[in-house]
Amino acid sequence: MLSHGRVRLNGEVCKIPGRRAEPGDLLKVSEHGSPAKKIHGIEILYDDDDLLVIHKPAGLLTVATLHERERTAYAYLRGYLKRSDARQKIFIVHRLDKFVSGLLVFAKSEGIKASLQTQFQKHSIVRKYWAIVKGRVEKDQGTIQSHLAEDHSRRMHSTDTVSEGKRAVTHYRVLRRFSNLTSLEVTLETGRKNQIRAHMSELGHPVIGDKAYGSSIDPIGRMGLHAFCLGFIHPRTQSQRTFQTAPPHEFRRYLR
Repeated sequence: MLSHGRVRLNGEVCKIPGRRAEPGDLLKVSEHGSPAKKIHGIEILYDDDDLLVIHKPAGLLTVATLHERERTAYAYLRGYLKRSDARQKIFIVHRLDKFVSGLLVFAKSEGIKASLQTQFQKHSIVRKYWAIVKGRVEKDQGTIQSHLAEDHSRRMHSTDTVSEGKRAVTHYRVLRRFSNLTSLEVTLETGRKNQIRAHMSELGHPVIGDKAYGSSIDPIGRMGLHAFCLGFIHPRTQSQRTFQTAPPHEFRRYLR
C-alpha cells in the first residue's frame, strides 16, 4: 500500500514505513494508488497555495547558470504552475547541487519565501542526507565544525581566519561499513554551500563520485549524496511539516 501511493498522512502521499503519526494526524488509505506528479523527472510531493516540495533528480540544476537557463528545476516548476495560473510566481528558498538528489522546497510568494529563509537562517530546518563516502569511517558518529570559505576555483574549504568564512556544523553517524566505502546519515546544523562535500573531503572520506572534492571512485555512476529528509514550520498554518523520500535505487544496497 505504501509503495503504490495508497497511504496519505495529512494529505500527502507517505511511502516511509517508519513515519510516525501523532495525535490529531489524518491518515487515509485508498483502494487505488495516488502517485506523485512527475514533470521532467521531478516528483512533486506536496503542492498547496503557499509552497511546493519536490524530489529533484541527480543531474538537474536547481537554478539557472551562465551556461544553462532552461533545463532547471526552477524553470520546469515555473512552467508547471503557469499552466494553471499565468500569474503564479515561484521563488527559490534553497538549493541542491546539480549532481545531488533529494528534497527541495519552493515558495509561491515573497512572504512565504522570507518566512522559510528565516527558518534556514535560524538553523531550525531539519535537513538530513544519505552520504556514501570513500574508505571506512572508524568513528560511529561525529561532528565536524569549521568556517568554510570559497577559493578562486569556487570550491569550499575550511579556514582558520574566521572573518573569511561562515560557521559550518555537520553531524554524521555510520549506517554501514564496507571494505572501501561507508554509508552515513548526515544532519546539517548549518547549510553552507557544498558543506557536506567539503567537510567529508577534509575528514579524509570524500563523497563517492565527487571528483571536485577528491574522490577517485564512482561505483554508482553518480555522486553519493541524497537529501532524504526536510522538515520546517509551514509559514501559514504554523504546523510542523516533515517530508522524507525512499532511497534512490543506486543507494539501496549500501543502506540496508
